[in-house]
Amino acid sequence: MSEAQLEVLAGRAGLAVDWIDANGQPQRVRPQVLEAILAGLGLPADSAEAIETSLLNLQLEQQNKRLPPLLTADVGKALDLSRYFHAHSQCIVHLENGDALPIQLDADAMLPGMIPVGYHRVQLEDQQFTLAVAPARCFSIGDALHQTAPRAWGVSVQLYSLRRHGDGGFGDTRALETLLQAVGERGADALAISPLHAMFSSAPKHYSPYSPSSRLFLNSLYAAPASILGEEALHRAIEATGLRDELQRLEQLPLIDWPAATLAKQTLLRQLYNDFARDEHPLLADFNHFRELGGEALENHCRFEALQETCVAGHHSFDWREWPEQWRNPDSPALLRFAEGHQALIGYYAFCQWLIARCLDRAQTTARSSGMAIGLIADLAVGADGAGSQAWCRQDELLAQLTVGAPPDALNRAGQGWGISAFSPEGLKRNGFRAFIEMLRANFAHAGGLRIDHVLGLQRLWVIPLGASPDEGAYLYYPIDDLLRLVCLESVRHQAIVLGEDLGTVPDGLREKLSERAILGIRVLLFEQDYGARFKPILDWPDDALATTSTHDLPTLTGWLHGRDIDWNERLGLIDPVTAHHWRESRQRECEGLDLALRLDPQNFQEEAQGNAPTLDASIRYLGHTRAPLVLLPIEDALGLEEQANLPGTVSGHPNWCRRLPGDGNTLLDAIDATQRFELLACARQQAHERDR
Repeated sequence: MSEAQLEVLAGRAGLAVDWIDANGQPQRVRPQVLEAILAGLGLPADSAEAIETSLLNLQLEQQNKRLPPLLTADVGKALDLSRYFHAHSQCIVHLENGDALPIQLDADAMLPGMIPVGYHRVQLEDQQFTLAVAPARCFSIGDALHQTAPRAWGVSVQLYSLRRHGDGGFGDTRALETLLQAVGERGADALAISPLHAMFSSAPKHYSPYSPSSRLFLNSLYAAPASILGEEALHRAIEATGLRDELQRLEQLPLIDWPAATLAKQTLLRQLYNDFARDEHPLLADFNHFRELGGEALENHCRFEALQETCVAGHHSFDWREWPEQWRNPDSPALLRFAEGHQALIGYYAFCQWLIARCLDRAQTTARSSGMAIGLIADLAVGADGAGSQAWCRQDELLAQLTVGAPPDALNRAGQGWGISAFSPEGLKRNGFRAFIEMLRANFAHAGGLRIDHVLGLQRLWVIPLGASPDEGAYLYYPIDDLLRLVCLESVRHQAIVLGEDLGTVPDGLREKLSERAILGIRVLLFEQDYGARFKPILDWPDDALATTSTHDLPTLTGWLHGRDIDWNERLGLIDPVTAHHWRESRQRECEGLDLALRLDPQNFQEEAQGNAPTLDASIRYLGHTRAPLVLLPIEDALGLEEQANLPGTVSGHPNWCRRLPGDGNTLLDAIDATQRFELLACARQQAHERDR
């Protein structure tokens, strides 16, 4: 097997053979790793003959001048169609408003940039395609606040961590409404929440919100049924199921028991559906309309849920890739027969999606009525579990045989394997970016903003063969300009801002691309320092990124000051005592550097070793004075909590995604410390706005 030919094949398939790591050092992907990844891309490369065949197939495909179903363009800019059409060809653009626009290609076969923003159908010779014309940038915070130099602020929260009386063991949309009212009254313009993607109803131990079954649909466990169906319907269902004591028990637990809480909530939802369908509920017409609008995508997701439940009950795997062959294709005749025989079960899962969608509509309405200019900011996970609904429904557009992660870097020296699948770049193009567009629409639908987790994935993703370690991966490149145009187009159509989590090994030029498109990056206080523990001065913070004290994958600020992340790593054996000692010494220098940047008396740090309130308060004020258009304060830092939501690199040992906040949502923010911190932030933001306008 020729290594040179293998690398040629990898390059043509969009893989980077050579790359630069987080320390600026050149790296090269080993041949055996390339071979395994190419196999996951559907390009066999285990012999010289296989490589030649794969190269030939790729060459034929790339030489093929077949017109793709969708092309993208920037408004006001010409589109090069010379690959597909001759100069001076006549075409008709059927605008989405119903008008027809006759246009002639120029001498270079360029389509003039006179077509408005939107999705339009272009008829050219005997072919047609969809043209997505994007605005120059996304809907911005300035647009939302009607300000040229906005200095907004908001709060971030893990939805499941909220508490309210009667929640059954984890936060839901009613608790979310209460929090939205509270932060809106205090002057916040946004509330960023953890992902609400659909999980595995039949696998309740899989509860990481960043490893969903589908990013097209929602986690119905978060629905607050009484908000839509009424208190009486909920009480009847609780009595009919005998769940009252169990729900109260779950509510009192210090950590979320996801398997038990999931079983209880699903039992309740099934009873509610049975009552809803039997009683000819007044909202039945709305439910039927929702189901009709959901179309094939919703129907397939609900069929998947029903089929997965049936397979698990029959002691089959919950992973569709291990199901009997006739059930692996959503369009198979066997699936149609299954659907006909399980209409009630499929209807139940559709009911669950309707319920959570209507609950989120209420939450965003509450946000806006509370004075918030943006309201909810949804969180879009970087991928979906290859065993899940989205991978099953969109098999040609997702890479179910590869997982996504990150190479070794400063955040994680061993690299990260996230156990999720990502889009296929070629599959997206073949299908007119259908899966990407429908995903954007689904996540913009109930929010005023969208945070794109690991936004670096719009340009490249670190893909890893199934079962391999994170360092046995390679970067796979994506059509970033097409993807960014579609993000801008959907952002403007939904009047929603876009945030891009750009932490980690960032490709050269990506942040500039995001900034041009008004996609805010993210700057975390703990990272805004050099190797000498010198923190960035206030006015050196950029105005094209939001500012925050921490994230769900990092220690809270109080936890960082106390070294709780180091404690956890040492306790779980992730680091040895020597490494822990050096880490604590380094952390001490960082704490001193932060205090220096905050202009605090160094004596404060020593005197407040138990609480660090001056450092915490000053940090919040410090971020408020930066030029960031938006500051997001994690609710854990508003409350001065120590423990973080998730410890990357752990599956057990640390209670990832299970922590609850220490008080009921009605009174949680009334604590004097939280009240003062919100006032500090609001005041600093106002002063920054007056300074910079």
